Amino acid sequence: MTDAAARLTPEVEADALLAVRGLHAWYGESHVLHGVDFEIGSGEVVTLLGRNGAGKTTTLKSIMGIIDARKGSIRFDGTELIGLPSNRIARLGLGFVPEERGIFASLSVEENLLLPPEVRPGGLSLETIYELFPNLRERLYSQGTKLSGGEQQMLAIARILRTGARLLLLDEPTEGLAPVIVQQIGRTIRRLKEQGFTILLVEQNFHFAATIADRHYIMEHGRVVDMMADADLSARQAELQAYLGV
Repeated sequence: MTDAAARLTPEVEADALLAVRGLHAWYGESHVLHGVDFEIGSGEVVTLLGRNGAGKTTTLKSIMGIIDARKGSIRFDGTELIGLPSNRIARLGLGFVPEERGIFASLSVEENLLLPPEVRPGGLSLETIYELFPNLRERLYSQGTKLSGGEQQMLAIARILRTGARLLLLDEPTEGLAPVIVQQIGRTIRRLKEQGFTILLVEQNFHFAATIADRHYIMEHGRVVDMMADADLSARQAELQAYLGV
């Protein structure tokens, strides 16, 4: 067994909140995922890293059931997600924040926050959300079209937190944002981890990911090819550069 294969071999699958095994997915005739394997323990922040086109976003969409053509196994807290529609998956406690954010432009911040239904008990109150994202309190009655990119990203994350989701799937949350906003989002993710949330993050900004994640899975050509614990990153910089070209 190679070193990379040994790192990818699950040690205690029973402890995983999310366990993905042999996941394949297609867009029409295009076979995008080729047997993806990884897992996340409760309360972890884990990233999917890789070059553009590696299959990271497709993995998130497959977990949420947005892509119908998929096979393999995706187990969340013991429940198999393959075959379930997106609305059933969301009600189990998964929340997806897409790269495009999906803010309703004609609605105010408050209306955007209140629009999604509460799918499970335990969602954050509006007051707690405003403590996490003070910018949103200041822009409460502003329409989505009036928000900056950073404010839209905060709103997209906040909207999911109100629903009761336990596992957050975040797709490129810092894409195109100013450094000061990136730092604020990093602080927020660390606070959410402290509160017991589990987070799966797709992120091109590796230097940001390294400040918040426990582990990093590397994807190439629709497969997970390696896993790096955050504590090992300094010693494995050469490997990381080879994988990502950073």
